[in-house]
Amino acid sequence: MLSINRSAKVVKGGRRFGFSAVVIVGDKKGRVGMGQGKANQVPDCIRKASENARTQLVNVILRDTTIPHEVLSRYDGAKVLLRPASNGTGIIAGKTVRAVCELAGVRNMLSKSLGSNNPLNLAKATLKGLLELRDRNEVMKARGKSIPEPETATTEEPIAEEPAAAAEPVTAAE
Repeated sequence: MLSINRSAKVVKGGRRFGFSAVVIVGDKKGRVGMGQGKANQVPDCIRKASENARTQLVNVILRDTTIPHEVLSRYDGAKVLLRPASNGTGIIAGKTVRAVCELAGVRNMLSKSLGSNNPLNLAKATLKGLLELRDRNEVMKARGKSIPEPETATTEEPIAEEPAAAAEPVTAAE
């Protein structure tokens, strides 16, 4: 669960409260989804948001434990910069971006939230950024190029070099 928001409507008998929740679900293996639910009771809105999130699951392209390349994503006023990081870095991100990336299966990543800090818009911007990721094979295929195969190491024996003659020390003439 990412956030719960309470809203109040003033009626003749007093205030009537409503709740909205944003929930992120994921399998930590490249599938993540976000859902939003509204109801008059907190448990009901969380349940609705969870069901919605499970129907919205999408696949995210990962490279080992990080993302394949840097991406800047926008949703409304929220901007999120996502950068790959080396092993052992962890997820350097705020609460919202961290939740989305952890559930997507990313373990090493750097991020910076620019603009709005609204949790719903940040989550949507992060999810949009993760969906924009492409791996090398996909890009090469889209360009109509073949994927170069890695070169195999040759097993030729190196040519033995003869040791150089010992040089005599040179002294400066005075």
